[in-house]
Amino acid sequence: MLDDRKAAILSAIVGEYIETAQPVGSGAVRKAAEVDVSAATIRNEMASLETDGYLWQPHTSAGRVPTEKGYRHFVDKLGEVTLDGSTSEQVTTFFRRMEGQIEGRLEQTAGLLSNLTKYTAVVVDLGASPRQIKSVQVVPMAPTNVLVVAVDSTGEVYRYPVDFDSDVAAETVDHLQDCLRAALVDRRLDEKLDAPKLTGDGELDELTHRVFGLIVGGNDDDRVYVNGTSNVAQSFEAVESVRQVLTILEQQLLVVKLISDVLDRGMRVAIGTETGVEPLEECSVVVSPYRVDGEVSGSIAVLGPTRMHYRESLAAVSVVSRQLEQRLNER
Repeated sequence: MLDDRKAAILSAIVGEYIETAQPVGSGAVRKAAEVDVSAATIRNEMASLETDGYLWQPHTSAGRVPTEKGYRHFVDKLGEVTLDGSTSEQVTTFFRRMEGQIEGRLEQTAGLLSNLTKYTAVVVDLGASPRQIKSVQVVPMAPTNVLVVAVDSTGEVYRYPVDFDSDVAAETVDHLQDCLRAALVDRRLDEKLDAPKLTGDGELDELTHRVFGLIVGGNDDDRVYVNGTSNVAQSFEAVESVRQVLTILEQQLLVVKLISDVLDRGMRVAIGTETGVEPLEECSVVVSPYRVDGEVSGSIAVLGPTRMHYRESLAAVSVVSRQLEQRLNER
């Protein structure tokens, strides 16, 4: 535990380094409103903080830079964070005007979060979320082609074009629709669903099972929406760091696991090595889940450098998560 003076000096150093990305000297610390001691005392306290592992010094004549431990102390002491009034109203207006299917909503949310924080935003839609198929319709499109349209409880529409080897009769379209409705309507996609019952018509049964597999199998995977990857290049000076972070963001399963692991540990923020992903040791991740019908349906996150603006990022993720949750639960 740090006493109040050391904590104030550490907070001033972290804040200054986040803004400037330059080692912080005692002169800059002394300007902080919460630090009211002599430059000599500040230097002594900085040396002590370095010994305790909260700071490090790039070279003898330089100021200090926060360590992962220093950032962790800073984040843990932030307390309640809020967006300023105008930004909060911007978020509220965004969600009030949001329209469209869930996929588009989540893409829009990632864009909003990236614009608010100037970091890379990630929205994860869990494949095991509690969605129900509410309707299924089979629409003839051409003599040898139909479009199967399914709508789930969130309003998302799934479209599956199906081709036939020969002209499809209207009776076959009706039977296909009836079989799919019986097997899918009011059933949750995260459940193990029974295959459609056999009718005795070999061609119809084969077609029904094929389309059933498309609908059920097409919703098993988590979906990840990423926005603001261009911000990565602005956040890291080293080209190799940029390349590694971008490579991670392209790996959907790894991104989902990273965010899930952070949430499973009960954390809002993972700093550096806390992410558990070696290429992200210079990064921090701020996360929050969102719920639909009382169950966790996904999560949102921002990824940036360890010197990210934690207060603003935490506030943005918290507010956006809450507003997204409210919007998705509207019926």
